[in-house]
Amino acid sequence: MIGQQRQARAALFALVAMLASVAARAHSASDAYLTLTEVAHDAPNDPGVIHAQWDIALRDLDFVLKLDDNGDGNIVWGELRKHQSAIAVYAYRYLKFSGDTTACQVKPTGQMVDGHADGAYVSLMFDVVCSGAPKRLSLDYSLFFAIDPSHRAILIEQNGADISTALLSSDKAHLELPL
Repeated sequence: MIGQQRQARAALFALVAMLASVAARAHSASDAYLTLTEVAHDAPNDPGVIHAQWDIALRDLDFVLKLDDNGDGNIVWGELRKHQSAIAVYAYRYLKFSGDTTACQVKPTGQMVDGHADGAYVSLMFDVVCSGAPKRLSLDYSLFFAIDPSHRAILIEQNGADISTALLSSDKAHLELPL
């Protein structure tokens, strides 16, 4: 089990290093980060719940939602707070989950700001709630693809000590994840 953790961490480090080198060449790459954390089920018929955090660059959201109300080039907390609802409505329309063959619900639980090496990001926290205890989770992701086909999302899936990663892009917008 420790060997698996080391391998997962090494794979995650390699992915981050690779993306950092790409970001260094393309200064304003449009990236998002989606982390899914599976929650253990107490009984076979319990709803499947996955906690999630989705970090989206403010500069990308500003491009489509015009968050910088006074046009000074800085998005401050007051401006962001004013647009929280619009951010959630816009973003969640581009993220769909289903468990086995049934659609899952995305239930927002919070929103905050997080800093990444390349700037400020809005963090959308939410739960993915599926009926029953699905064996597979399907993810369809399409944020910004219509306006920026080079946009991508780095997916990190955590299930106990197991960590896996994937890259979502306009060429690979659908993933099947075993639970």
